[in-house]
Amino acid sequence: MAALSPRLLQATPVLAERGEGVYLFDQDDRRYLDFTAGIGVTSTGHCHPAVVAAVQAQVARLIHGQYTTVLSRPLRELSERLGSVLPDGLDSLFFVNSGSEAVEAAMRLVRHATGRPNIVVFHGSFHGRTYGAAALTTAGTKFRAGIGPLPSGVVVSPFPSAYRYGWDVDTATDFALAELDYVLATTSPAADTAAFFVEPVLGEGGYVPASTRFLAGLRERADRHGILLVVDEVQTGFGRTGKFWGHDHFDGRPDVLVTAKGLASGFPLSALAASEELMTKAWPGSQGGTYGGNPVACAAALATLDVIEKEQLVDRAARMGALLETGLVKIGDSEPLIGDVRGLGLMLASEFTDGDGRPDTDTANRAQQAAHERGLLLLTCGAHGNVVRMIPALVVDETQIEEALSIWHEAVRAAV
Repeated sequence: MAALSPRLLQATPVLAERGEGVYLFDQDDRRYLDFTAGIGVTSTGHCHPAVVAAVQAQVARLIHGQYTTVLSRPLRELSERLGSVLPDGLDSLFFVNSGSEAVEAAMRLVRHATGRPNIVVFHGSFHGRTYGAAALTTAGTKFRAGIGPLPSGVVVSPFPSAYRYGWDVDTATDFALAELDYVLATTSPAADTAAFFVEPVLGEGGYVPASTRFLAGLRERADRHGILLVVDEVQTGFGRTGKFWGHDHFDGRPDVLVTAKGLASGFPLSALAASEELMTKAWPGSQGGTYGGNPVACAAALATLDVIEKEQLVDRAARMGALLETGLVKIGDSEPLIGDVRGLGLMLASEFTDGDGRPDTDTANRAQQAAHERGLLLLTCGAHGNVVRMIPALVVDETQIEEALSIWHEAVRAAV
C-alpha cells in the first residue's frame, strides 16, 4: 500500500470533499471559510459555475492537444485575450504548467537575449522550488537546503523590507537601491547582469509590498545598463492585490512578466509574457513541453477572465481588501504580539513578534491552528514562519470578511 510522502505536511487536518465559493466542506460536511484559496489559486472561488461549465464543455471536445504539434482553439483564444490585460508591449506568450516552470523559462530567455550570465534577485524572494527557480529563492532555507551547489550566476540584493529593518519605507527603499548599486559595483557587474527578478509583493517572504521608488529605481538602472526587468506576478497577478497586476500599484514597467496561480482558477497553467522582439531572442528548442497550454486549463483561464470582468473582481478585491485590512489593523493594534499588518488588496498578513521584536513562530502557529479549529483556514509564511496570511478568493463578500475577522480575533486571543 502506497501513501503520500511524509514530507507533504498539511497545514490543517481537513479532508476536503467539496468547495463552493470561499468555502470548503470536509467529509462530515463541516463548512470552513477558506482564506488560503489554494495559496492564491482559486481566484474566482471554488467551483465557480462559469468555470465549471467551460471546463466540462472543453473536456468533451479535446482534453490534450500538445502545442508544438497542434494548436487548440482555447490556447489561441487565450493568447489573444491576454493581450487586453497584459502590460503594453508584452505581446508574445509561452505557456507552461507552474510558476516555477515559467520562472525557469524566464531565466533562459533573459540569458539568451542578453548573452549575460548573472541574475539579481532580492532578499526574501520566492520564485519556486525547482532547481533553477530555487537558486533564485531566498524566502527561507527550506526551499534550497541540501541540494547544492545550486546553479551559479545568481546574486542577492536587499528588498525594502521596512518592518524587518525597523525603518520607514523611504529609508528602506534608499538602502535597498544603494545596496543594489553596490552589488553592481562589486559582485555582479552591469555588463554581466542579464536581469533583475522581483516580486511586487514578497510572497513566501512575508507579504512585504515593494514601493514605487524601488520599482522605478530598478527600471532606471535596467534601462541605463541594458538589464531586463522580470516581474514575478505568480501570486500577485489577476486582481489579487486590488489592481490587475501587482506592479500596477508602483507604476512598474516589466520587460518580462511571469504569471500563474489565479490565471486558471485552480487548473495548472502558467505563462511567460514578453515582447515579440525579445521572445524571438530565445534560442531554438528552448521553449516547449508536453502539457503547456493544455486546452482544458486554457478554457478555465478564459472563463476566469470572463468572471473577473463581469463580476468586477479587481475592484472588489480592492474594496474587500480595504475592509479586511482595516479589521486586521484594529486587531493588531489591540494584540501586542502582532508587530505588523501589511499587504495589498486581498493579499494581507499579520506578523507575530515577541516583546523584544523577535520573530514569534510559536504564537503564529497557535493562532493559525486556533483559526482552523474555529472554521477559518489560513497559512503561515515568512523566513521564520511567524507571519499569518489571508488570501481569500476575490468573490469574498463583506459578511464573510466580518466572520473571518471575528474568528481571527478569537484565534489570536486563544494563541496568546
